[in-house]
Amino acid sequence: MAPSSSIDEFGIQTLTLIPGLPNDVGALILAFVPYSHHPRIKSTCKLWRRFFSSKTLIYLRQNYVLAPKMLCIFPQDPSIASPYLFDPKNLSWRPLPPMPCNPYVYGLSNFIAVSVGPHLYVLGGSLFDTRSFPLDRPSPSSSAFRFDFATFSWESLSPMITPRGSFACAAMPECGKIVVAGGGSRHTMFGAAGSRMSSVEMYDIVNNEWMALDGLPRFRAGCVGFFLGREFWVMGGYGEARMVSGVFPVDEYYRDAVVMELKNGGKWRELGDMWDEGERRRLGKIVVVDDGGWDSPGIFMLDRGEIFRYEMTSNRWAMETCVPKKASDNASVGFVALDGELYLLTLLQVNDSSDGRRTRHHKRSSTLLIQVYDPRKRAWRSFAVKPPFHQPLDFRMAVMCTIRL
Repeated sequence: MAPSSSIDEFGIQTLTLIPGLPNDVGALILAFVPYSHHPRIKSTCKLWRRFFSSKTLIYLRQNYVLAPKMLCIFPQDPSIASPYLFDPKNLSWRPLPPMPCNPYVYGLSNFIAVSVGPHLYVLGGSLFDTRSFPLDRPSPSSSAFRFDFATFSWESLSPMITPRGSFACAAMPECGKIVVAGGGSRHTMFGAAGSRMSSVEMYDIVNNEWMALDGLPRFRAGCVGFFLGREFWVMGGYGEARMVSGVFPVDEYYRDAVVMELKNGGKWRELGDMWDEGERRRLGKIVVVDDGGWDSPGIFMLDRGEIFRYEMTSNRWAMETCVPKKASDNASVGFVALDGELYLLTLLQVNDSSDGRRTRHHKRSSTLLIQVYDPRKRAWRSFAVKPPFHQPLDFRMAVMCTIRL
């Protein structure tokens, strides 16, 4: 960054960011301040406020600073509850503004959040629409929003071709593309209802447009997606439901995986079952570690207090480790990969035996236990933080993603 361009951007010719240093050197030094601390130090002076609110800061951090990844947590519908950034290195939180609100819809859930560069994308989901009938039946959403950390604001994008929630999604940052596959209309309030679909789309970030791709071999919702090189993988999920006693619908979960090779015309190939019948009912929570210094990304699954690693050669899951402090079930645990490590988030409630009533202070007295596993060292560590949420964090409804800022 040239000194003249830095000074022109701030509109001040005589002042410097750090006394005695050129502005380009001062800007680079300030860019190394952890992102979560920016709101506190930007009030130091007007020049710092302008710098910490500029696109120059994002550019420097993306190109010159090896910034750690941060975790973005959406506790519930992002149009009514602010998402939060969590910096695990500095144990600090920063709220983001709520997403633009549509007065006709509410209760957004099962959406996907994914990051590309300094942008955060929120796609699809399932919601209730006051204009539809019946009112208590959830509908899939085709909406797409992007949060720009340079302007610290949301913007609406072109909607998906097909509305969907509970779908597989992954981004190719180097190509400026986002792929979505499958999904349906299921809402977190209804455990065994909603539609399923097989359609696949790809979003072009530069042109802000969606393009239809070859559909999945079968209807599939509740699945997980990720990229391995130029291959888009889709694992697990459920298809058609079977009726128990002719009354209760029960999902039929898939045990297989399918892969699309984008460089060969976007055709799907099926890999077969990843476990034998009776071994487990459904696929657990999946994360991909692609920044751990390995030759190929590691694929890990959390299932009933145990972590498994996927072996591509055998198309099977191998036991990796056991979680030191297990939760009651997988649904109450957040599972995410950050800088080559696996993070397990569990909310511990602090009960007050002297008063059974649930006061406002009681709601915020919970503690977030974070257990971290390093696959390279095969070692665990843990720490606890106080979450900033006004309501208890429910990982069955919360949506999480990582972003490097």
